[in-house]
Amino acid sequence: MAETLAADPDVRVVEELALWATPDTAARLAGHPHADVRSAVAANEATPPAVLAALVSGEGLPPARRCRVCDREKIPFVHDPHCSRIGCDLLPGAACDGSHESTVHEMRLRALRNPALPAETAVGFVSHPSMPLRRQLAAREDLPPWAYQRLADDPIPGVRSELAANPAVDVALLLTLAADQDRDVRRALAHHPDVPLDVLAELARGTRLGSPLLPRIVAASPTEVRELAESPEPLLRMLVARRRDLPPEVRDALAADADAKVAKSIAPHPGLSEAGLRSMVDRHGAQVIAKVATNPDATPELLEDLARHRPPVRKSFREIARHPNATGAALLACLSDRQARPIAAGHPALPISAMTELLTDDDWRTAEAAAANASLPLAAMAALVSRGPNEDPCA
Repeated sequence: MAETLAADPDVRVVEELALWATPDTAARLAGHPHADVRSAVAANEATPPAVLAALVSGEGLPPARRCRVCDREKIPFVHDPHCSRIGCDLLPGAACDGSHESTVHEMRLRALRNPALPAETAVGFVSHPSMPLRRQLAAREDLPPWAYQRLADDPIPGVRSELAANPAVDVALLLTLAADQDRDVRRALAHHPDVPLDVLAELARGTRLGSPLLPRIVAASPTEVRELAESPEPLLRMLVARRRDLPPEVRDALAADADAKVAKSIAPHPGLSEAGLRSMVDRHGAQVIAKVATNPDATPELLEDLARHRPPVRKSFREIARHPNATGAALLACLSDRQARPIAAGHPALPISAMTELLTDDDWRTAEAAAANASLPLAAMAALVSRGPNEDPCA
């Protein structure tokens, strides 16, 4: 069957075979006259390493005679990135001057992404003029230290940021990258699983890291967790407060933190008492209310008080509206917010009178949520089913 597919006159069939072929078949297809088939072979992890090396270097293989570009266009040809031709599926910048250059570039990119490519072949691209190839090289985890050092000096931030995220990079090079002034490099470094905690503190001080829990914080030992929670640096306390598996004493200490950023991070942590959550709101007010409303242990009474807070905290209405402990009174307050309204309309604790009124709401999302509410009375459901498209369901 593989032999039949390899001889198919439609090159797309042969390409698909090359992507999943066995080592022997992949090795045979590496010499296919069509460059796109060779590119597919380069992506196949079953391709023997020596064959991948030959594809990258071109040594030992006959030159490719065709590619997708010269199959369709008179060469030399460079595809306009803003091509408006109907039905054209050539990639932006696809080019061929007889050497099938864009397909060869894609083949090398695929080979560098392939873990079966020998490292000694891959390092030959460390100074290649193509930034995408160097960037893909920087993501590999099998390079010698000198190659990583060379990539750390790359003039393109995208290459350095890929390197900064590479778990194979040693601590000494991480310290070098910590001095990089590019924000993407620093952000990638902050997400490295082995970044030293003191470096992480410095990175957090001047870089927007986003809200996800950082791998280094996830990997922190129990001793490190306590040290982070007691750090004089609020940013480190904030980062460890994002964990949801903290020991009770650490969790409660962070909940009492004087820094609002720390309090916001710890507020959703399970196990916090109502008194602790209320104390947090008393200290930090509107800065923490939306996060407190996400706490799974927030009581019905607390949620009602959060919904009545003045001035109102709009973000909190959405969290209250989706909280399983929300009461009817809290949900009625949430109806005043445009984004929270459809969420509250679907909450089973919403008063029936409000629920039936929302069946004719101007916002179709709210009306639909009310109609799907499990607490909607049977009579209202029956009326919805039997009414005409222009009839009032509450009539």
